[in-house]
Amino acid sequence: MKSSRSERLKPDKFALVSESWNKFIKNCLLCYKPGQDITVDEQLFPSKARCNFTQFMANKPDKFGIKFWMLADVKLKYMCNAFPYLGKDELRPEEEAHPENVVIKLTEPYLRRGRNVTIDNFFTSLKLAERLKAMQTSIVGTMKRTRKEIPAVVCNSKESLHSSKILKSESGTTLTVYQEKRNKNVLALSTQHSNVSIGTGEKQLPETIQYYNSAKYGVDVVDQMARKYTVSTACRRWPVHVYCLTYLIWQVSVLG
Repeated sequence: MKSSRSERLKPDKFALVSESWNKFIKNCLLCYKPGQDITVDEQLFPSKARCNFTQFMANKPDKFGIKFWMLADVKLKYMCNAFPYLGKDELRPEEEAHPENVVIKLTEPYLRRGRNVTIDNFFTSLKLAERLKAMQTSIVGTMKRTRKEIPAVVCNSKESLHSSKILKSESGTTLTVYQEKRNKNVLALSTQHSNVSIGTGEKQLPETIQYYNSAKYGVDVVDQMARKYTVSTACRRWPVHVYCLTYLIWQVSVLG
């Protein structure tokens, strides 16, 4: 009710649509079981509605919008789980980094079932990899060179073009360093590949990089299809935009 709106928004910024959104996600979880491979990423739903969690992201086609964290099935590009980014999460444990918290929350319904999660360098860390491995879930993800767990020998290395270096921890986690360009190398962490083979093509892509390239687009495809079949309006009320997104995701799932 409008009279209680301000009170409901204090503990939950998403309160105006929380009930319907949660029911929608519950149905997404119940109606489809993803395959072996899932992926986690962000989606910025275009919106200039007036709310205190609208985000500006310069690298996106639409600079302003409501950001959602999403988990999708790699094979069918079906969105299985999602939640909005509403700012700092006061319930997040202090020892748990924000990217780690996002991945754990999204994958929680699918842990201990032998699945693999593909993630980009915003999320990937050795701590997350080991934590998921303990819950029978592997990861493949690119890593930032600035991560403190990256050995100095990797950060300072300059290899020949398309060459690869494979490092392996005692627990079996592999770190692939691939020289993609003369002044740029790509780092990929994997708990799925205990041994990494090198491709025979011109670029000599390592197995981990090939796998990452094939599996990273799950959420991106959901985003692209949502833009193609958009039903959004020029309305400035953010709950209307969220309802439009809910309908879009349902429509994309049917088309998939």
